[in-house]
Amino acid sequence: MEVMQVQTRQREELLDITGPVRDLVEHCGWESGALLLYCPHTTGAVTINEGADPDVARDITVNMRRIVPQNGDYQHAEGNSDAHIKSSMFGCGQMVIVDKGKIQLGTWQKIYFCEFDGPRTRKLWIKWFNA
Repeated sequence: MEVMQVQTRQREELLDITGPVRDLVEHCGWESGALLLYCPHTTGAVTINEGADPDVARDITVNMRRIVPQNGDYQHAEGNSDAHIKSSMFGCGQMVIVDKGKIQLGTWQKIYFCEFDGPRTRKLWIKWFNA
């Protein structure tokens, strides 16, 4: 298993990690198989979505704030219940296919680390599975 450090800059953001994941695949020499990208934090997540237009990540973040506001009817004492809910909505992991040493994404797709309670230094666990 590999561990990638992710530094977030805002309370809520979708941070494009496609490049670092590609670099890791190349560095490790992984050829054909799959990567499990797993967020071990209860207020973070991993998703795959459009990356060609940065307004998509912005729209997701802004509208998640509207759907699950920071100040809602929550009893969790830490004050970050919205972040826990958002993390559960997105999910803690994604599986990505690797073929011929390259991650396989759709034309417009990027991999995002989703921060919902930052800024923080986060970990992303990456597990390789051979084909």
